[in-house]
Amino acid sequence: MFYFDPLYLIISLPALLLALYAQFRVQAAFNKFSKLRTWRGLTGAQAARAMLDENQLQDVSIEETRGLLSDHYDPRDRTLRLSPNVYASNSIAAVGVAAHEAGHAIQHSQGYLALQMRTALVPVVQFGSYLGPLTFMLGLFLLRMESIAWLGVVMFGAVVVFSLITLPVEFDASRRAKTWLAQGFSLDQSELVGVNQMLDAAALTYVAALWQAISTMLYYIFLLTGFRRRD
Repeated sequence: MFYFDPLYLIISLPALLLALYAQFRVQAAFNKFSKLRTWRGLTGAQAARAMLDENQLQDVSIEETRGLLSDHYDPRDRTLRLSPNVYASNSIAAVGVAAHEAGHAIQHSQGYLALQMRTALVPVVQFGSYLGPLTFMLGLFLLRMESIAWLGVVMFGAVVVFSLITLPVEFDASRRAKTWLAQGFSLDQSELVGVNQMLDAAALTYVAALWQAISTMLYYIFLLTGFRRRD
């Protein structure tokens, strides 16, 4: 029978509301500024190429990928992948997103420590985000072995660490993008306002992701320690 734990709602609801608000801000900002053309008229791909070339990263390639806001930099093959609405668009939103992703490529080339740590944690997080909750539930409810449940908590902890490290990585990439778009790309002040709103809204999604991860881990801990007291 399905059972809803009010404790989970109390702990996770603020993070969920922040995540929904962050997604709303991103979509609203992107929809607004994707309709406004930059004065230079260059596409997101062209802006990213210029930013990369200025930083002697001619070996980093730029490709178009599928999906909405699926833009990312892949350090494994040094490729910047931009969604269609960014790659071929000359909007304020497009150049902002493209410059942000180019900022990750520059981080990679400069050996930015937080990015190296996040990249190294990817396989651990993929493992922990799936098996951590399963191990926790198995130990707590089926085997009734606290040591197994705590192992699940530790495994899920990798998600929290990953989300925490993601913050400086994303904030720094946005800072690089804003600086270059203002100085190297010469956007005017009204265009920079749009870029700032777009990238700041995107940054909020990473704050929400960290809060969600911490909330989930706290729920596991409270559930586990409460379980011990009942026994």
